[in-house]
Amino acid sequence: MELVCPAGNLPSLKAAIQQGADAVYIGFKNQTNARHFAGLNFNDRKARDAIAEVRNRGKKLFVAINTYANNDSLADWHKAVDEAHAIGANAVILADIGLMEYCTRKYPDLTIHLSVQGSATSLPALQFYQSHFNVKRAVLPRVLSLKQVRYLAEQSTMDLEVFGFGSLCIMAEGRCHLSSYLCGESPNKNGACSPARFVEWREHPAYLETRLNNVVIDRFKADEKAGYPTLCKGRFQVEDQLYHTLEWPTSLNTLAILPELQQAGVKAIKIEGRQRSPAYIENVARIWRAALDQLTKDQPYQVKDEWMSTLATYAEGEQTTLGAYDRPWQ
Repeated sequence: MELVCPAGNLPSLKAAIQQGADAVYIGFKNQTNARHFAGLNFNDRKARDAIAEVRNRGKKLFVAINTYANNDSLADWHKAVDEAHAIGANAVILADIGLMEYCTRKYPDLTIHLSVQGSATSLPALQFYQSHFNVKRAVLPRVLSLKQVRYLAEQSTMDLEVFGFGSLCIMAEGRCHLSSYLCGESPNKNGACSPARFVEWREHPAYLETRLNNVVIDRFKADEKAGYPTLCKGRFQVEDQLYHTLEWPTSLNTLAILPELQQAGVKAIKIEGRQRSPAYIENVARIWRAALDQLTKDQPYQVKDEWMSTLATYAEGEQTTLGAYDRPWQ
């Protein structure tokens, strides 16, 4: 299986490649990708540096253009596809059908991957994207059980990619309106959940307070790991109880079922986190490279304690889970 790692900047991209990523996915510096944060992503020059870096190491570069286009700024999305083709990206990761039509018509040689934001959960959905836009790979939503992933891998002729590690949330793969409830902007259209200009970190003698558009999201004691403020993972008082009202911060970790994913026919494992630090990329990529390499050896696969303990330090919240993969219900 191919290891696909995120990169929000050039140091992260280099770290991913050095630690064994087979492919790295990036975004441009605008709302055309779902991690549109200040200080993150690649301008034209940096994108060309990125493609040079992956080419020199014999790896691949994917460009995420995975938000839904706005009519009044459609040219930005077209320009992003143009630029991805111009730098020689190995694939673009798209969700918007109109943008797929533009890409297919103008650049029939440019490989399209279906973004997880496309939310294709069934065989007919995969076949639709394949027959209409020649989509070569789909990133499956994290709402499918292992049994459902196995079925799609058996029945579809399209390559499938699944998430292996990273934050989980209650949205339906990016289609979240909680951020726009507080900020007027959402990941689907503007490319950022909790845009940085609405975020505040306030130091108090007894705690660190996070706010989003002046709404208190959480208060962290000195011995707690402070998370980036998102409405879905805030702690709020309901009647006489203070708790994570909507969702407990949790990360996905599928190391335990890696052999099953391989046997199912999954072609690639995706690591979440273009907004995360180069240290996160370096350590997470290193562990997943080691795990994937172990699958190729003639010995029983075993998840090492060191892998789990290291990943736990980069997980959101205090727990990791297999998510929907091991749910008995669907």
